[in-house]
Amino acid sequence: MKFDPSSTALVLCGLLLAACEVPPPEEAEVAPSEMPADTVAAAAADTAAEAAPEREPLPADSAIIRLDASDPNLGVWQDRDISGDPPREPGPIEVGSVLTFFGLPIARTTEDLVAGEVEVAFLGAPVDMGVGYRGAGEGPTALRAMRRSVGSMETMISWRSELTAVDYGNAPIDNLSVERSMPPIRRMVREIAETGAIPVIIGGDHSIEFANVAGLADVYGKENVGVIHFDAHYDAGDARHGHLISHAQPVRRLIDDGHILGRNFIQVGLRGSWPGPEGFEWMRANGLRYHTMAEIDRDGWTNVMQEVLDQANDGPEYLHISFDIDVMDPAYTSGTGTPVPGGLTPREVFYIVRGLCSENNVVGFDLVELNPLVDPGYTTVLNAKQIVDECMTGIALRKLGLGNRDYLSPLTRGDGHR
Repeated sequence: MKFDPSSTALVLCGLLLAACEVPPPEEAEVAPSEMPADTVAAAAADTAAEAAPEREPLPADSAIIRLDASDPNLGVWQDRDISGDPPREPGPIEVGSVLTFFGLPIARTTEDLVAGEVEVAFLGAPVDMGVGYRGAGEGPTALRAMRRSVGSMETMISWRSELTAVDYGNAPIDNLSVERSMPPIRRMVREIAETGAIPVIIGGDHSIEFANVAGLADVYGKENVGVIHFDAHYDAGDARHGHLISHAQPVRRLIDDGHILGRNFIQVGLRGSWPGPEGFEWMRANGLRYHTMAEIDRDGWTNVMQEVLDQANDGPEYLHISFDIDVMDPAYTSGTGTPVPGGLTPREVFYIVRGLCSENNVVGFDLVELNPLVDPGYTTVLNAKQIVDECMTGIALRKLGLGNRDYLSPLTRGDGHR
């Protein structure tokens, strides 16, 4: 018989593929889910709807490896351990030269937030498992390392002087599981909001938007929270290989699991090759409003921006802003996981963020997808820091009764010679 190398190669490839097949969920040996009950219910519904065709069960040694329930560190992600902190009176702690967000004092407990009458609490959420590769988890560290100058020449407002703000540390995530990292972030966002402070969450990839908005909805009610989602992507994708949460799915989980109403969700800056028609049909069916870069190119940024600002005012009582830095053109924010050409400029972004935060009752803000490991010249971190700075300036303007999208200091409108 004549030897045929191509036939042999095909047979070997077939055997390898068969060995790598993943068993259907009902046959796989999996650990109990740590996801919220509503997400687990959605998982069961999705599994039933997308049941795999019948096939021979694989041997037990091909099943998913379970967690070791006897490991004493299994619950490291559940709560921050402050048992070793020295006794002290509640309140913000000044830490001198230690790196914190904007050089702010730190807080460790909700008692600190209450005692210090804290208005804004920064929280790091260094999740990067939802992207599929590392880097975004270093976002909080990079932003803490930025220069501490704050304030706005345009408005002559220094928000550090007007707002009581603290660095609330990082959420205790599981560095190997995006699913197990959602509950502690949600819990910490909720506990900040319950004190009346505004959680400002620095990511981390965009999966954390699920935890952030769900935590706010826990406090304010799902019908009372609106979201402005700045992003090149709509982030409402279907399950991926059985995973219901990643950086491409937080919006789908929030809407499908009932944490927020679709009509209270506004997308800004969508472009590129995703989603296809089914994604836009899903958004329309659920009442989401969206503004693509194609619309911005056609109608002009000024017109679309004013419409977004107006829509934000014509909605729920409370507003959360989720800002994925890839909404900006990669010329300004190349340090991100999924850059898409043709985005917004810093000048366009700074104005609308300050306007939204000055005109609306903002109860949450997150900045996500900052990856300093691929950020040449620190340009992305610089722009990311300014975006947060502009939001804080807007919140300070609102507190001072100056909340207006067009507010500028008289000193910066002109030189007085005309």
